Amino acid sequence: MRLLVLGSGAREHALVARLAAERDVGEIVAAPGNPGIARLARTLAIDLSDPDAVRALAEREQIDFTIAGPEVPLAAGVADRFHDDGRLLLGPTKAATRLESSKAFAKAFMARHGVPTARFRVCESLDVALDTVRRGEFGLPVVLKADGLAAGKGVVIAADRAAAERAITDAMRERKFGAAGDRIVIEECLSGPEVSFFALCDGVRAVPIGTAQDHKRIFDDDLGPNTGGMGAFAPSPLVGAALDARVMREIVDPVMAGMAEEGCPFRGFLFVGLMLTAGGPKVIEFNVRLGDPETQVVLPLIEEPLLPLLVAAALGSLTASAVRLGTDRLAGVVVASRGYPEASESGQTIAGIDHAEAMQGVAVYHAGTALRDGRLVTAGGRVLTVVGRGATFGEAITRAYAGVGQVSFEGMHYRRDIGRQALRSES
Repeated sequence: MRLLVLGSGAREHALVARLAAERDVGEIVAAPGNPGIARLARTLAIDLSDPDAVRALAEREQIDFTIAGPEVPLAAGVADRFHDDGRLLLGPTKAATRLESSKAFAKAFMARHGVPTARFRVCESLDVALDTVRRGEFGLPVVLKADGLAAGKGVVIAADRAAAERAITDAMRERKFGAAGDRIVIEECLSGPEVSFFALCDGVRAVPIGTAQDHKRIFDDDLGPNTGGMGAFAPSPLVGAALDARVMREIVDPVMAGMAEEGCPFRGFLFVGLMLTAGGPKVIEFNVRLGDPETQVVLPLIEEPLLPLLVAAALGSLTASAVRLGTDRLAGVVVASRGYPEASESGQTIAGIDHAEAMQGVAVYHAGTALRDGRLVTAGGRVLTVVGRGATFGEAITRAYAGVGQVSFEGMHYRRDIGRQALRSES
């Protein structure tokens, strides 16, 4: 089967690496890909926001099956375009993608279908948003979310009213997130540990495929601004069989039923960002694709062929009620450029990846990298994810950081506390 994988990050590198090792996979084309992916697949330039260009590429390359990695092509309607042409693609339609592309839609959807989440208000104007905060409707700290897609950076947890007002003004007046901040969602701040829960969906059924916990803040001890993710570990030691079943029963299954009822059945990967509150699991956010950096630590734990599962989901014919998962532990450390998550440096020469990859239990996935005059250089904020695998979290974390220690470039930054919570589960 000839595959097309859309995307250029470490998530897509992990996906390509997994699929490239499977028996039924023929040639893989990645668009646009990155230098790490290029060692496993043929890479081609593409504008992911142009569904017609993606469709034309799939036709020209005689692709049998396409997998959408990031949210951008899905929000642009690539799944709709492929469906109209009778081409097989895994990913939700533009209407179903609103679970991620519009925080306002997602919150209203959850309210309609009884999915547990934080109390909220959608604000269409600066004055209404400021008034909501000043009246203290949700107390402090308070959560502020840009309505649209903001590359994982559109959420602010404001500790006081002044910080909340600044965040609102930045989003709605200064347009820090562009059109994504034209509306904002203001929420109560939930309390508890966060867990990433993943399911594979075929429009009617969903099957859980793993859990993880990630680290969003830029600095150790969860300090500094939010990022797209600075590291993750899997599986989450907080999710046992009982909680897994509860999340499916109270959240995932109602989402599947509700989306079908509203005329936009959900096919693809569903990422559920959960807060494990004293009152039970509640949804912080949905993503309509695999997370990054969680994918890098979740996919390697699936112990059965991945391609048949993905094809079945795309065809609407999932029959499995569970996916076989391994017992290893994984930890991934994101290596970022100086300045991330604001303006970050590019063009710095990267050394040592080959030494890291030669280490037992270590894998390196490219994200913001490029080839320039034969040199591998940085080309974005999050540059690499270095993953360690072991029988325990301690072993996985030690291997991940040993791998990071082999990599170097000017301005390199990474957190040194990835997986600390997991270690407590083994003590």
